[in-house]
Amino acid sequence: MKIAVPKEVREGERRVALVPESIARLIKKGVEVVVESGGGAQAGFADDAYRAAGAGIIDSRAALLGQADTVVQINVPVADTVAAMRPGATSTSLLFPLAHHDLVRELRDKQLTSISLDRIPRTTLAQSMDVLSSQATVAGYRAVLTAAQHLPKLFPLLMTAAGRIDPAKVVILGAGVAGLVAIGIARRLGAVVEAYDVRAVVKEQVESLGAKFIDVGTQADAQTAGGYAKEVSEDFQRRANEVIAGHLAEADVCITTALIPGRPAPRLVTAEMARRMKPGSVIVDLAAEQGGNCELTRADQEVVDNGITVLGPTNLPSDAAKDASRMFSRNVEKLLLYILKDGRLDIDFAKEIVRGCVVTHEGKIVDTQVAESVGA
Repeated sequence: MKIAVPKEVREGERRVALVPESIARLIKKGVEVVVESGGGAQAGFADDAYRAAGAGIIDSRAALLGQADTVVQINVPVADTVAAMRPGATSTSLLFPLAHHDLVRELRDKQLTSISLDRIPRTTLAQSMDVLSSQATVAGYRAVLTAAQHLPKLFPLLMTAAGRIDPAKVVILGAGVAGLVAIGIARRLGAVVEAYDVRAVVKEQVESLGAKFIDVGTQADAQTAGGYAKEVSEDFQRRANEVIAGHLAEADVCITTALIPGRPAPRLVTAEMARRMKPGSVIVDLAAEQGGNCELTRADQEVVDNGITVLGPTNLPSDAAKDASRMFSRNVEKLLLYILKDGRLDIDFAKEIVRGCVVTHEGKIVDTQVAESVGA
């Protein structure tokens, strides 16, 4: 089996899907790996490092894709990538199929097997394959640094000859992986941190990191069986917003991380709530790509409204491309080794992880949720 690693084509993307250390281990399992020339350069992995790991380097993207049994990349494949792949090959990437119906149809019609890394089940066995969690770890870290860079005051409490500097107050909305990492980093920088999540079960985790949990009451069914947050009722969100607004009015920074799989990001911060924050305050919205948790958010833009800076970065992991790539690569390596059998990918639907992440196979949309969403 030949695995191909193309250069990422998303604007501003610096990460690479497989790094040399993972490739060396995959090659030991009897597979061949080829990498597009320069594919890892922006993440700090030169072509020579890939050669030393045993990979081949190919200059032509079309030739690379055309000979591959499996194409591994980070971002959603573009139409040209799908068109260049041969029927029967496998595409492994973040796919977000509930939001990319046309792409799912293209993959099906091209007879491609598609593995959607964002749909890997959140089970104990699959933890080492969970790219969403690994990249959210990087995003949460970078979100705090981004906020600190834009905030016109310091994060820590300082006692100086020029007097006392009070610590920054940070509110984090959404206590999943990114939110919990953001809590930890903000606390390390010396901020006073409060956090909110619709899932009351995370209160203990929030408090264990030294933050205060914002209690707005609970909605019993606010968490899925897989541990993800679910959309709450309008009445519950309205009541929650009333409580959150009071905390935001005293905050210097708000970091929002709330996402619901397959749905637009929940609106946690209205324009009115944002405008009640102190002048100079900063909002970093990690849900910008899915519409934003803040009403004022614009994807990949800096919005200044009533003295409040609202940032909507859509690819913070790329800002720490080396470690983000390493983490992504190790996740994918574990998945491929789990699926590999006799040097080839074995799409065995008896395995829960395979059932969870394979979207198209042999000309069919095999994920029933995606098939219903696409209308197939």
